[in-house]
Amino acid sequence: MWQSFKDFERKIFRFYKTQTIMATFIVLILLGTFLLNLPIASKSGNSVGFIDALFTSTSATCVTGLVLFDTYAQWTLFGQIVILCLIKVGGLGFMSMATMLSLLLRRTISLSERLLIKEALNYDSMGGIVKLAKHILIGSFLIEGIGAFVLSFRFIPEFGFWNGIYKSVFHSISAFCNAGFDILGQNHGYFTSLVPYVKDPLVILTVAALVIVGGIGFYVWEDIINYPKKKRLTLHTKIVLTMTGILLSAGTILIFAFEHSNPQTLGTMGFGGKLLASFFQSVTSRTAGYFSVDQASLTSSSKILTMILMFIGGSPGSTAGGIKTVTFGVLIFTAHAVIRGSSNVNIFERRISHSVVYRSLTIIMAALAFLFIGVISISYFEKGVSVMPIAFEVVSAFATVGISAGLTPFLGTASKLIIIILMFMGRIGVFTFALGLMRGMNSGQAERFLYPEENIMVG
Repeated sequence: MWQSFKDFERKIFRFYKTQTIMATFIVLILLGTFLLNLPIASKSGNSVGFIDALFTSTSATCVTGLVLFDTYAQWTLFGQIVILCLIKVGGLGFMSMATMLSLLLRRTISLSERLLIKEALNYDSMGGIVKLAKHILIGSFLIEGIGAFVLSFRFIPEFGFWNGIYKSVFHSISAFCNAGFDILGQNHGYFTSLVPYVKDPLVILTVAALVIVGGIGFYVWEDIINYPKKKRLTLHTKIVLTMTGILLSAGTILIFAFEHSNPQTLGTMGFGGKLLASFFQSVTSRTAGYFSVDQASLTSSSKILTMILMFIGGSPGSTAGGIKTVTFGVLIFTAHAVIRGSSNVNIFERRISHSVVYRSLTIIMAALAFLFIGVISISYFEKGVSVMPIAFEVVSAFATVGISAGLTPFLGTASKLIIIILMFMGRIGVFTFALGLMRGMNSGQAERFLYPEENIMVG
């Protein structure tokens, strides 16, 4: 009887591992909501309210960075540490943190846990999954430590020793996890993010490096580390590095072109300052949520470009959101193949399977559908607000970027709930739920027969 129960449990787990991951995020969000709703979490000494606590907890857990309040002004040290813990666990994933606990306790990691880790990391193989999880944990703490050390050279002289170290650690973790939360309002005013450091290469380049490394994906780390032994990179890594380089370069050049004469953003800076600010805008637009120029003051062209970069996002298996660079790359190469009249999608002398192409197109269509519904819904509730700022916030929420044009703090309750759903679905829906659902459907039953083929007119 016990064996029958175990067999049943394994079958249930196989079909519901995606739901298990979703449940862990929901539990984490609700736990964060409870803690942030406590009077001890707010500097006013009063509860912030369930909806606002839920919004902040979701934004932190889904490493988005959209905020209703300035993080330094609203939250006590207790509240800030809760937010930081949500960012860390949400960024690396609950299963990665659970793996660390198991390793510390010297507990054997079960097959069920390995399957969950594989699903949570969007990894395509069971082989070496625990080793990869170890490298993720060690690598993340090491990179965040280096980032905090470098940032301390700026923050310790400005904020004092202990406060400077705390701010260095906070922003290093927030940047690496692509969260975008900041606690710099103490000296520079509220909701300013990194605007006071727009001409500071040490802060801007350090944060940018943390964002890029956190956004290229854990699998890419592993592949690059193993390159001296294997003498080759996988196709996945090649696509990630190529698309990341193209998007960063194109974003920098276009932002520079659109904003170089705008007096409210780059117009008053010298050439070096304009280039640095343009580069950072290109970096943070895709994943992070920090900003060094006022987003509401950007030209319409820059806002549209920023939304496109946010929509694409970072890379699979990373702390970033969006449809992911690889998905976008597959779309580009698919279009190229169709234009050339080829029935196969080839990238770097390798052929991409049709199932990957279909999955990529489905992810893009699902993302566009969520954005369309989000914009229409918030436009209905926020009467009198133009479409551009609404679309900007919706894309930022769904792509878990966190850059705001200033609308988020003024949203009504219904719109806040919509943004909460978008942030959750952006972190879980496209990344885990949609892929898990399609895998389940693909593996459930094969097509028993083929229908007759018939041509239709498109385009």
